[in-house]
Order: sequence, then C-alpha cells, then structure tokens
Amino acid sequence: MVFDPLSLTAYDLWKIYGDQAVVQGISFTLAPGEIVGLLGPNGAGKTTTVGMLFGTVVPTKGFVRFGPWQLPGQGQLARAQMGIVTQADNLDPDFTVFNNLTHFAHHYRITGAAARQRAGELLALVNLEHRADAQVDELSGGMKRKLVLARALLNQPKIIFLDEPTTGLDPDARQDFWRLVQQLRASGCGILLTTHYMDEAQRLCDRLLLLQQGKVIDEGTPTDLVARVIGREVAEIEGVEAPVLQDLAARHSTWYRAFGSGHLVTLPDADPETLWAQIESHHPSRLLRRPANLEDVFLRLTGSVLE
Repeated sequence: MVFDPLSLTAYDLWKIYGDQAVVQGISFTLAPGEIVGLLGPNGAGKTTTVGMLFGTVVPTKGFVRFGPWQLPGQGQLARAQMGIVTQADNLDPDFTVFNNLTHFAHHYRITGAAARQRAGELLALVNLEHRADAQVDELSGGMKRKLVLARALLNQPKIIFLDEPTTGLDPDARQDFWRLVQQLRASGCGILLTTHYMDEAQRLCDRLLLLQQGKVIDEGTPTDLVARVIGREVAEIEGVEAPVLQDLAARHSTWYRAFGSGHLVTLPDADPETLWAQIESHHPSRLLRRPANLEDVFLRLTGSVLE
C-alpha cells in the first residue's frame, strides 16, 4: 500500500470536564511514516487525546490540523483519511470475519466487488484469509485485534490511531501485531500509538510523549529519553541501608530511588566502576547491574512505576 504524505499537528489541546483538566496543552506533529507514542498510566489522558485528534472529542481549547483540514470543524472530511483501532474490539458477532469487513466498507462507500476485493486484500495482509468464513466469536484475542486493524485500513488511511492495541494479548500475539504495525510504517502511514507497555513503546516508537495527569512531562526518542534522564546503566540493590545508598548517590551526583523491596541507583556514565565497587563493598544481598530503560525514565520523572 502507498500513502500520500499528510502530516497531523496538534496545537495546544486541552480538554476540561467540569473542574477537571484531563488533557492540558498537548502539542506535537506526526509525520508520514512515523510512529509517535503516547506513554502513560491509565487516566493520563491518552484516550481523550486520541479522541480529539480523531475528531470525535471536541477540545475545550486548541485544534488539530491534518493536511488541508482543521478539527474540530472538518472532522468528517479528515476522518475519511484516518483509521482507528480502539481499545474495544466492537466487531459485529452476527457477521463472519469476511463480512465484518465488507459490511463496514459501506461506511466509506466501498461496495460490491470493490468491497470484496478490499476485504480479501486486508485479510491477506493480517494473515486471516484462512478464517474468512469464521464467526467472530471463534477467533482468538489476537485474531480479533488483527481484524479490527484490517477494518481500520479499509479506506487506505494516511494516519492510523492505535489506542492500547495489544492490551490483553499473549506475547506471541503481541509480536504478530507489532510486525503489522511496522509494515504500515514502512508503507508511509503515520501512526499514533497509545500504550502503557514499556517494551512496546521502545520497540515501535520513533518518538515518545510521556504523559502524566494530562500533561506532557517529557518527549524524545526512546534512546534519547533513557540517555538524557537516566544514563546507560542502573544498579538494583537489596540489603543495603537507604542512608548508605543515598550518601553514595549524592557523592557521585547520581540518582537514587526506593524500588520494590530494594533501591535503584544510576551509575555515572563517565565512571560507573567506582560507584559499582563501592556498592559491592557493602555486601548487598542482591545486586543487579543492567541497562537503563524507559521504566526507569518514568519512575524518575513521576516518582511512580507505569502500570
């Protein structure tokens, strides 16, 4: 599939319900052939942001520009070039796999032979052609997510929104879905992904916006965020008193944090060995040295783990 280049830009998006601001001043651009991730816990405002970008939630303030269209105002025209995979499968249980696609194609005025051809192409793309005549209830969770993705691609969208697309899937099904997403990016489709899975964000996203309580608290590539906020390595430590580790971290100008039943300490990029040896000298009951990751980033920026 070949997509014409169309960028999507959010300008200072706010959404306020009563006296609660659930999205606060979000601005960014999604380019063709790029995956931008919104990473944050449940309640961070990810789904509301997707709704404003897709034109189904009216922002309290701000607007969205997608190619020649502005949202709100021209949402129907814009959505003709968009696709969305919501958290709910919302497939029609009365139709077969194949007919779920041909029926939904009518929303885009794709009918008859054209609808059947498009449905066949998409079932082949998501490796479901062998289940074309199956009922929806006969599909596994991973197959249902693939079918929802196929449905979102019926109109050959330039931008697709994936809202927590792999929640509840087993590891194999998640890997299969990731491969499809990477194929879409390679074809030039712009993709907005919301997730609370660190490995998914690190694996798929070109850029990340970290959300907490409706605000973007940091952004960048996964590699840049880890390097800038944490560094290359961290130590996980158990069995050493907190004041000892706090003093070591202060002396080396590094970060220290309680974590689970122990503590995390970042190892300085310039000289990790000295601090590592000093930690070892206190004979911890458990000591692990590992590469820093996005979970460490989120913990340092927010004070909590992403669940």
